[in-house]
Amino acid sequence: MNEPVRPTELEGTVLQIRKIGNSVGIILPKDLLAHLNLKEGDKLHVVEQTERGMKLTPYDPKHVKAMEIARRAFRTYANTFKALAK
Repeated sequence: MNEPVRPTELEGTVLQIRKIGNSVGIILPKDLLAHLNLKEGDKLHVVEQTERGMKLTPYDPKHVKAMEIARRAFRTYANTFKALAK
């Protein structure tokens, strides 16, 4: 079923908001970037979670929902799409 959540070496890491030029930002350590499979220029999406605050994720939840809708349509109208492809 559900695997237990294993603590990582990065658990407990505290990130500090710092001034960067005329803006503020968070510097992510190399270990954390590697763990998240992120590189410079990648985007993180903010997802509000009920009772748990906010979550930063590299996956766009709107894109995921759109793909679920598209897959459902492709399954429902598979024969139509096959006929249109001819």
